[in-house]
Parts: sequence; C-alpha cells; structure tokens
Amino acid sequence: MSTPHVTILLATYQGARWLPEQLASFQAQTHEAWSVVASDDGSTDGTRELLEGWGARMTLRDGPRQGAAANFLSLVKGLPEAPGWIAFSDQDDAWLPEKLARGVAALGPGDEPALHCSSVAIADEGLSVVGRTLRTTRPLAFRNALVQNVVTGCTVLLNPAGAALLRAAAQATETVFIHDWWTYLVLSGAGARIVREEEPGVLYRQHGGNAMGAHAGMQARLARAGILLSGRYRAWTDLNLAALQAIPEVLTPENAALVDRFAEMRQAPLRNRMRLLRELGLYRQTRAGNAALWLAVALGRI
Repeated sequence: MSTPHVTILLATYQGARWLPEQLASFQAQTHEAWSVVASDDGSTDGTRELLEGWGARMTLRDGPRQGAAANFLSLVKGLPEAPGWIAFSDQDDAWLPEKLARGVAALGPGDEPALHCSSVAIADEGLSVVGRTLRTTRPLAFRNALVQNVVTGCTVLLNPAGAALLRAAAQATETVFIHDWWTYLVLSGAGARIVREEEPGVLYRQHGGNAMGAHAGMQARLARAGILLSGRYRAWTDLNLAALQAIPEVLTPENAALVDRFAEMRQAPLRNRMRLLRELGLYRQTRAGNAALWLAVALGRI
C-alpha cells in the first residue's frame, strides 16, 4: 500500500514567534508524505512572510478574521470533495517526530470514518515538558462528547472517510465554539471509529497568548468545574447543539434522536431534567466531572 498523503490544516494569527519550531517539527516527521494548507487571519508580525517563503509544500490562504474556531472551520469548508487524510495544527506547538506515522498506523487502511487523537505533553514557552493531559477512563463516544471535549485539536488526524464526513458537516455549519469539540461531536455522532492514544504526540506550548490553555492538574480541574457551573458552559452548549441540529443527516438515527432529547432535557422542569439525564446516559470522564455535570443540570447551567 502506498504511503497516504496528509494535508495539515494550520490556522495562524500573529504566530511568527512560534511558527519556526512548529514548521521544523513538520519537517522532522518520520511520515514524509504531507503538505500544509495555512489560513492566516491578517497577521502583521511576519507570519505571512514566514509561510510564503516556505516552499512548494505550503499553500497560504486568507482567513475569515473571526477567531481561531472560525479559521479552522473555513479550512475544513475549503477542502476538496475528496479531501484525503487531514490533520489539524496550531501555530505554537511542536509535533513529536512519530506523530503522523503513529496516527496513520493506528487508523489503518479501512474505509469507515475514523479519527485519531492523543494526549499532549504540556510544555512551557521554551518547550520544556512540565506535565501532561489526564488519561481518559471511559469510552470516547457521543454521550461523552455532548457534555465534554476530550479531543485536543492539535493531535487530530482524520482518515479520508472521516475528513469527507467533517467537510460535509462544515458546509451546513455557520459557527462553532471550538473546532476540536465540534470535530469530536460530528465524528462520534456519525458513529465513526475514534482512537485515542495516551502516549503524547505533541508538545503543547503554554504561553500568555494561548487561545485555549492546557487541561491538567488540580487547578485546571477546579477551573473546568467552575466553567461547568457558570452560564458560559450553557452558551457553549447552545452553539454545539445548533451545529448538530443543522446536520441530522450526518448523524446516526440514534444520535440524531439523542440530540433532540438532550435539547428537551435542557428546557425541562427540574424533576424531568434529572430523569432525562439518567435516561440519556450522558457522562464525563471522571467521578468529579460527573458530579459537577449532575449539579450543573440541576441548576440549569448546561
């Protein structure tokens, strides 16, 4: 079997400080069949010049200038009808050399839609490792995706069927909260195979300008619990549900019905909310997360 070509979708904005190390990590991949499509959101710091000078493997486009989530959505919308393998990349991380090779091997040559992702090694500004994301303990499935994102976008690899499915969903989608959660929702909702490896594939750089920070450690757990109990989480769920309700034909019949029942649960009186939550079988990855979920539903915060 020939080596599959992977198109790396790279969203950029004012990333000149970090991009050289990320681009170098592409070049260091043991899987050598790849190219980059970059969408820049109007950088003025030399980002565009870096990308323009990078050679034949780089295609540069203008982004929508509406933030990182809209920029990634535009990249997916712009894929050809037969997109082949795709991977997402942030501008400020660094991939470990086996990232693409491991993902391609894990998904294999099958024709069913599939997504590969992994944990990340959390790094400081200088890319020294300071921690890692938590392990998942329960299956990655739609009943988890509706209430929690455990797919880190910079680790995502989709096989051709998965990429085509996500592209089809994008054509009917106007707004997403974050592209990786949307991807998890769409792929799991469509019944795709999802493979998550606990071995990190990316050095996930933390700095003052991160669009979304790392999710590890007690401080991060408390922050997530606080968000779950705040009005912000309900607003995020509104966006996720709107995106899902626009693509019922992409979802399995069971999961399309689950979306409708989840929407019903959110609007129901307290007693019915708690009964529906039990019946729907929604879950987060930890006991503490599930306790926070039940409290958030009781308070009408989700």
